[in-house]
Amino acid sequence: MAKHAWTVACLLVASLSWPGQTVAQIESPEALAAAKELMAVSQMTDQLKQILPGIIQQAKPLIARGNPLVERDFDAFAPVMQAAMESRLQAFVNEGAKIYARHFTAEELQQVTNFYRTPTGAKFIREQPAVMKESMTLGQQWGQVIGEEVGRRMIEELRKRGHNI
Repeated sequence: MAKHAWTVACLLVASLSWPGQTVAQIESPEALAAAKELMAVSQMTDQLKQILPGIIQQAKPLIARGNPLVERDFDAFAPVMQAAMESRLQAFVNEGAKIYARHFTAEELQQVTNFYRTPTGAKFIREQPAVMKESMTLGQQWGQVIGEEVGRRMIEELRKRGHNI
């Protein structure tokens, strides 16, 4: 679950900065249609809309750097930024459907879609935003710990090699 949440978040961030060109590959029309149906049934756009505020808020400390005036203006502009990013979600979903269509057959995609139509699949969709939010928090915490350890150990090793760091 955590891997899925991070994959979605990373794809979202990448798509928001993507220049608009994609790698030219051919998807079968049947698989593409099935992928688009899967994306609709799985409520991908709604899920992405729910994680956007978290992604925007993750940028706040990096941009504001503790400056209360910048934080205030950041908070005031965040809804505008979210609306701008939401306007780009359908393009992301369309490109995501192409990726699914390249990796799965129409039949496989239909099987996944059928799962999402079951009570368990519907619950999976309902719970996914909370799972993604918790996974993003876990990922942040883990990344911070790992980053600090890597930095500390790298500095120690470089000092052993004579670098003045």
